[in-house]
Amino acid sequence: MGYILKQAQHGLRTRMDQNLRALGLSTAQYALLVALQDAKVASGADLARRCFVTPQTVTGLISGLVQAGFVVRSASSSHGRIIEARLTPTGRDILRRANRIVYAIEEDMLADLSESDRAALGRMLRVCALRLGGRSTDLDEN
Repeated sequence: MGYILKQAQHGLRTRMDQNLRALGLSTAQYALLVALQDAKVASGADLARRCFVTPQTVTGLISGLVQAGFVVRSASSSHGRIIEARLTPTGRDILRRANRIVYAIEEDMLADLSESDRAALGRMLRVCALRLGGRSTDLDEN
């Protein structure tokens, strides 16, 4: 089961990398932009946790996104040693464009599944993720 899950993840990542390249983004950069959209403002350490990468990796990703004009960094108002990142208007625009690409890939991936199968797959994957993370598998938590 784990191998099949890894095959699906690898196929999804490969397709995302190929298609996001048209926007000058990698899948890792896309994930960081999504995390920033969700958080509004976040530190490098917070982004690393959200994106499942090391703080060193986030530093490189943010640097590239700052150079592209998608992200700005500034000192935290609550803690002087923390540098926070946030999306720029250009970053929000590129994220909207990237979302359309990713949603199309996901739609293609799920094309042969009915709506009920898609919902069931989502629930099952959440249960797996929660179990592996040592958390409750209460499906009503979404």
